[in-house]
Amino acid sequence: MYFKRKELEKFSSFNGPLIDVRSPGEYYKGHMPNSINIPLFDNYERSIIGTIYKKEGRKKAVIEGLKFFEKKMELLLDNLFMSIDSYKTIPNKNNEFFIRIYCSRGGMRSQSIAWLLDKYKLNPITLKGGYKIYRRWVLDSFTKKLNIIVIGGKTGTGKTRLLSLLEKYKYQTIDLEGFACHRGSTFGGLGMKEQPSNEQFENKIADKLYSFKISDNIFVEAESANIGKCKIPHEFFNQMKNSRRIEIIRSESNRLDELIDTYSVFKKEELQESVLRIKKRLGPQRTKIALESINNERWDLVCKSVLDYYDKCYEYEKVGKTNIKILDLTDKKYDESILELVNNIFK
Repeated sequence: MYFKRKELEKFSSFNGPLIDVRSPGEYYKGHMPNSINIPLFDNYERSIIGTIYKKEGRKKAVIEGLKFFEKKMELLLDNLFMSIDSYKTIPNKNNEFFIRIYCSRGGMRSQSIAWLLDKYKLNPITLKGGYKIYRRWVLDSFTKKLNIIVIGGKTGTGKTRLLSLLEKYKYQTIDLEGFACHRGSTFGGLGMKEQPSNEQFENKIADKLYSFKISDNIFVEAESANIGKCKIPHEFFNQMKNSRRIEIIRSESNRLDELIDTYSVFKKEELQESVLRIKKRLGPQRTKIALESINNERWDLVCKSVLDYYDKCYEYEKVGKTNIKILDLTDKKYDESILELVNNIFK
């Protein structure tokens, strides 16, 4: 595994576009971040070849694959050249430029494209072991000891705002909600892009960790194990649970202002649908108040009607947490002035 990890690091270090030649379905499930999908076979063609392989063996499957390859060779070249031309080169110390290609296991698909590009003297390189080796590296990265600091606080205390501020000033941060395209609550999907697959969510986290100095602090926002349909990697989540923790304190008026700014911009129908998803937990009275208040654009009443519910959930989730440091940001602006408070909190 050590040797193959070195191969992956070497492959990633080269300057040039990163091309994933697997099918669109494989790519959607999970891919190396910043890669471009130029599939050798589409989902249907891959299914046909796979069926032939199972029923008639490797030789006939390869022949069928070559037939597909022959028909689309010109289109593949056009797509590859387009990706190469649009890639903004960042010369490395040797001023070299490579076309990095990977498939599932570093087999015939990536080798076929590399053979084709080699005819045009375009310096193709393939990843030995392919995406399978990359995924092993991703899962292995979560087992390393990390110096995580969790940013906690009740709904509306501005946890995400603080995390963004730290990111702006070059602190090591992982925006789990950003990677998951979800804020974690029943309202979490509003205004967000489609959530990635869970596998791709893991890939994004691992890619971010790779850019860090592991011995330094890594700031993350307090989360449940699941963020929408994305699940935080088990080993990483266990480290979060046992990590140092900052607890942001803000007044109720501060929190209501934060929530109103965040959610009042969305369509009434979307907000009402979100409320109805937790109506059993809110109870009939609070649900009624929330729905009527949305209709009347009484955003303060909307937020108050759900705040008590989320506060109770948060207090339950916080039970058993230790090594908590209080960060009182009541009436404070989220700007550079509060960074010193963060820096001093664990001294």
